[in-house]
Amino acid sequence: MSSTPRRALAALACVAATAGLAACGSDDDNNDQGSGTAASTTAAKAGSGKGGTIALLLPETKTTRYELHDRPSFVAKVQALCPDCKIDYANANQDPVRQQQQAEAAITKGAKVLVLDAVDAKTAVATVNRAKAAGVPVIAYDRLITGAPVDYYVSFDNVKVGKLQAQTLVDKIGDAGKGKSVVMINGSPTDPSAGDYKKGAHAVLDSAQVKIGKEYDTPDWSPDKAQREMEQAITALGKDQIVGVYSANDGMASGAIAAMKGNGVDPKKLPTTGQDSEVAAIQRILVGEQYMTIYLAIKKQAETSAQIAVALAKGQPVPSGLVNAKTDNGAGQVPSVLLAPTAVTKDNIKDTIIADDFLKPAEICTNKYASACQAAGIQ
Repeated sequence: MSSTPRRALAALACVAATAGLAACGSDDDNNDQGSGTAASTTAAKAGSGKGGTIALLLPETKTTRYELHDRPSFVAKVQALCPDCKIDYANANQDPVRQQQQAEAAITKGAKVLVLDAVDAKTAVATVNRAKAAGVPVIAYDRLITGAPVDYYVSFDNVKVGKLQAQTLVDKIGDAGKGKSVVMINGSPTDPSAGDYKKGAHAVLDSAQVKIGKEYDTPDWSPDKAQREMEQAITALGKDQIVGVYSANDGMASGAIAAMKGNGVDPKKLPTTGQDSEVAAIQRILVGEQYMTIYLAIKKQAETSAQIAVALAKGQPVPSGLVNAKTDNGAGQVPSVLLAPTAVTKDNIKDTIIADDFLKPAEICTNKYASACQAAGIQ
């Protein structure tokens, strides 16, 4: 690649990065160019012992967790561990080509580590291979990148997430589900995590008393598209034949619930699942419009990724005790950190997301929800 396109790509990343966090322009800590075949080899090539630039590449903003939790937790931990490290941050806004350009720009500017939450796992393979050729280790963050030589993978047990969602839904429906249907609203087909949630959910739903009346894979995890899907399901199945909704995340749950309200279905009588413990979802759970969500210890996920990234940037060993699994991604056994998900209903909001300071009562208990918070012991 010529120097002119490289400068253009670098400029793209700088525009995408937020002021104060990205290191735009020249970088005195450019990494050595080369190739590595293992995490230790790549880290040795990348590290100087003094830190450097760590690129954090997140996929989108429709899911509120990335900007509200993942990014600030990661940044704070890196800064605490490595004051000399710089963070080159970019969000792809659900555009895989843009993310590829952002990664290329980060590598060109001398990033020593890529922390990559892929918009599209297939597109990301080329990005990982490019990083490897430059001797830059890659941490697959939240979403596994298959068929590529990633160095580490940090996420949750995603199949278990789907099982928890589906089992909580089935338990709530009980005998009322005999002969009736649930609507299944899965995540984006380009996101491998969505496939894992779907696999886990099917492991429960396929053997349950209820049947899956309609099932959708929802591009971009879009709440608007989920709303249209739910409207189609209500029309096709009939209001009285639906006893629950499996939604893979909170954003899509909001769309499904909007469709219910618009079609004369009371969401309080139709249990709906979610994931991410978004403020709006917790509020819906408190007033009974959404039945459950999944709490992911995102702060721990981000901080663990930061610990690994800093070690790789410095060319040091990854702290012992972090890695707790290996994941086969089709290119090898990837050292992994897999964290446990937790099912959250109205009964344990206080003991989970509030106790962990993931959300504060003031964020949840606005005027409209004050009495519901009080009833749940959240003050």
